[in-house]
Amino acid sequence: MTESRWSLNAQSRSALPFIAPALALVSATIVLPAVYVLYLSLNASSFGQTPAFVGLANYEKILTDPYFWRAMRNTVVVVLGVVHIELLLGLGIAMLLASGVPLRRLVFSALIAPYAVSEVAAVVMWRHAFDPEIGIATHALGLIGIGPLEWAVHPWQGLLMVALLSIWLHLPFTVIIIYAARLGIPKDIYEAARIDGATPWQRFRCMTLPLLMPALLVAMLFRYIFAFRLFSEVWLLTQGGPARTTEVVAVYLYLEAFRYSNFGAAAATGWIMVLACMLLASLYLRRLYRDMHAHAS
Repeated sequence: MTESRWSLNAQSRSALPFIAPALALVSATIVLPAVYVLYLSLNASSFGQTPAFVGLANYEKILTDPYFWRAMRNTVVVVLGVVHIELLLGLGIAMLLASGVPLRRLVFSALIAPYAVSEVAAVVMWRHAFDPEIGIATHALGLIGIGPLEWAVHPWQGLLMVALLSIWLHLPFTVIIIYAARLGIPKDIYEAARIDGATPWQRFRCMTLPLLMPALLVAMLFRYIFAFRLFSEVWLLTQGGPARTTEVVAVYLYLEAFRYSNFGAAAATGWIMVLACMLLASLYLRRLYRDMHAHAS
């Protein structure tokens, strides 16, 4: 036991020179900026002002600001809707592709096409498509009896537009993860279940869904983290308006930093986002580890 442990330590030391550049890069681009932001969050700082230590005052200011809690509420509502709708759509599309739909390659290419579109270009397209006066999507909605989306006036319609745009942009990510996991399931178990008389719903519920659970958890984890940092779609569509009613946490952070020049409060907001993402990630990683350990045993 001691010899194997010594051998493992020796191998780790011999590999250190090869991973040192990667560790240095991670430290320079992630660890050091994070430490500086943490330092900044404990100080009062603005343009031309020397940082002055204020302790947790910035956190107290943020957590007692009604605009922050409204931005947090908007973020949670949008994230919950976006992630779960994406997951259901991604699961359905992955099952459809795995079933051998005609022209599968063409359909798959069309599905992942939005992932190649930049967020700025996507927002511009959607602004024109859903223009209340001349938008092609507005006219299409009118043909089925739905009025135009006044997303620049009504807050809930603005958040709906943000959610739909985010789903359209990031659905390919969820589809790829679930579809790849579905292709990794051996066909033999389906043949055995079919011979035993299992119905398609029973095969899906008792075989496909449990085997896809690790992939579903990974997809949900990444999409929760990415969606929680939602910024471009909101800023380019509504800029948080009207009257900051469609503001999300990332937009709140941006305004604190670059409109109100309150760098300490902005840094505190950033660390609150980091802690929220870490808490969410720990919950999903714990569930993922438990599921994988159960399958391994």
